[in-house]
Amino acid sequence: ARADVASDDPVWQVEGEATDLFGGAASDRLPAPARPAFAVSKRFLGLAESVVLHRDPERFALLYTMLLKLRDAPGAIDDEADPLRRRLDLLAKEGRRDIHKMRAFVRFREIDDAFVAWFEPDHHIVRANAGFFMRRFATMRWSILTPDLSIHWDGESLSEAPGASRSDAPGGDPVEALAVLCQANEGKALEV
Repeated sequence: ARADVASDDPVWQVEGEATDLFGGAASDRLPAPARPAFAVSKRFLGLAESVVLHRDPERFALLYTMLLKLRDAPGAIDDEADPLRRRLDLLAKEGRRDIHKMRAFVRFREIDDAFVAWFEPDHHIVRANAGFFMRRFATMRWSILTPDLSIHWDGESLSEAPGASRSDAPGGDPVEALAVLCQANEGKALEV
């Protein structure tokens, strides 16, 4: 932003995700700053922390566009009628909702001397949620398996491992089956 790089110039790539078909190789060299340093509000930083958890491939470009807007008009973050701000708010809301769903629907099953759970998040929220589970189940040894990554708590430290498949997790919990059904039919009436 200080180097006046236009919002449509960067190619945003995330390791493990599809890359831009027309994007070239990433450059380690950034243009020299043409503008002085500038500050952004804590509100923008909080919004950005939530938005990056979303799976929308445009999330970084949208945040960068807002950053450029804030560079030139620091109060732009307060404009609730701005379509960009509304879109960022929606992405943040969906990420926070997925965090809540993980906390509500993760169900551990005891295997030997540890507990294992399976969850399929809609967004990149596993790392952001790890602290909650560490505090909530501090004395348990547990693992949460997801398609993207798995997290493991041994009672002292958290570690990560590659993603898993549903078949890697223990099954057979009828309450979890109902929770999965509720998740899949969110907002729809269910006939029982």
